[in-house]
Amino acid sequence: MIQLIQEATQLTNTVNARKAVLIAEMTKDYMNEEEQLTGGLGGDPLIKLKAREVDLRAKENERKAKDDQERIDLDTAKALMNQENQEDKLVQNEKLAKLRAGVSLAKQGMSDKSKIHDCGRNFGKK
Repeated sequence: MIQLIQEATQLTNTVNARKAVLIAEMTKDYMNEEEQLTGGLGGDPLIKLKAREVDLRAKENERKAKDDQERIDLDTAKALMNQENQEDKLVQNEKLAKLRAGVSLAKQGMSDKSKIHDCGRNFGKK
């Protein structure tokens, strides 16, 4: 059991050492790439400043495009919701109109029956 623990510790140390070497190599490669990219600009601070300005403008344009797309998506969602609401209102209004028509017909039928039964009672009064 102790031997297994020692082997596990040794493997962990080996892996950590290899990770450290790889990280150092990657960092060095990154620094070399960055030096190549910025080295092409030379030491002129105006060129560096202009490059930074161009980068900032590109980021701002990306942000604006993203905001515009989000606004379009939101407007589309609102339009769909409004359309659904309008359709629901039309269906509801149609149902209410049918109910009103039914009630009106029922009242008219009741009124007609009442007039038939009341046929001669109110003619003598003036």
